[in-house]
Amino acid sequence: MKFLFVHQNMPGQYREMIQWLADQGEHEIVFLTQRNDVKLPGVSTATYKSHHQPAADAYGLSKDWEAAAGNGIGAALAARQLEARDGFKPDIIIGHTGWGELTFMKEVWPDVPIIGFFEYFYRTTGGLVGFDPENPPGEHAGFFAHARNTVPFANIDVVDLGHSPTYWQRDRFPKSFHDKIYVSHDGIRTDRLQPDAKANIGLGRLPKPLSRDDEVITYIARNMERARGFHVMMRALPKILSERPNARILMIGGNETSYGRESTHPAGLRGEMEDELGDSVDWSRVHFLGRVPYGDLCKIIRISRCHIYLTMPFVLSWSLLESMSMQATVVAADVEPVREAVTHNETGMLVDFFDPDALANQVVDVLANPGAYAHLGPNARAHVVETYDFLTRCMPEHARQINALLPASKQLKI
Repeated sequence: MKFLFVHQNMPGQYREMIQWLADQGEHEIVFLTQRNDVKLPGVSTATYKSHHQPAADAYGLSKDWEAAAGNGIGAALAARQLEARDGFKPDIIIGHTGWGELTFMKEVWPDVPIIGFFEYFYRTTGGLVGFDPENPPGEHAGFFAHARNTVPFANIDVVDLGHSPTYWQRDRFPKSFHDKIYVSHDGIRTDRLQPDAKANIGLGRLPKPLSRDDEVITYIARNMERARGFHVMMRALPKILSERPNARILMIGGNETSYGRESTHPAGLRGEMEDELGDSVDWSRVHFLGRVPYGDLCKIIRISRCHIYLTMPFVLSWSLLESMSMQATVVAADVEPVREAVTHNETGMLVDFFDPDALANQVVDVLANPGAYAHLGPNARAHVVETYDFLTRCMPEHARQINALLPASKQLKI
């Protein structure tokens, strides 16, 4: 079968799926992207350039659509070249709707089915906007949220089928979208992401590697930002470190802002929070590791005694499910998307996002009374294996949905 994947930041949500397809050795796979630095075995990379970018002073309410339209035209023109130059016409197109790349694909191949990834629908309640009282929405927030949704509205009739990884994400979209969107996670390789009691990792300023013998607390986010509760995590540090004098905090993530308001501090939100906390924190036991290679990330999770996952109501991070797969004892924010994956006192512990003291108290208790929480890690892994495993749960469902759009002669073997 001939697959065309479309995502401006290859491989995006399709990391596991395209490798699974490539490993079958019987498909032609082309990935259309804006990146030219990613090469994957068995996958041909084709690049596109945005046909137009809005000016810095473009009208705010139409700026996102202007950029999406430019991406859509750029991707469509690149698709035409694939057919004219290489004779490539896909049997199916799979891609993300959020940046507009799929918008004009039916103008190129009107008879080719499309599955579109619907990740997030912007509203002024129930999500990022208006959640944090420290960052209240402006009077025009509703206008901007609705304007950003122009792109999914333009794409729901372009695609033959939509896809969302969680029910919470699907349900953010209008009810008129729901019948067209199936729910299945991207998938976690639980066969590879298993606990390892012998794991260890060295840090440059410590004389010996850290292991499960050490009291390690972990926090992971792509960027240490408010949307992922970094400010709450930092405010919990004084009490955690005071009550657990041997504990070390390993913080993984960049110091940029992907979502929401940026810090005005010259050193970003990290610098802002360090100034706020001052000498109330023993900084010698707090390790900011930045972004680390994936193999090291897994080692860090495997040595963790307590893994903290904080987020406002937003897209669920892979790192939470990966940590659960590796049998981490998780303390997480009690918000709706997290509750879809974590059941309190069964697969993790949930705390009020806005209460740093409650977070600190829960982490301290997990560390002080490990026997009382020993069931959480094994239960978390069992739940992820049952619900989010790529090979046995997620890919079979994706394959069923793909097959429903194709003739019998083209269908995937499940």
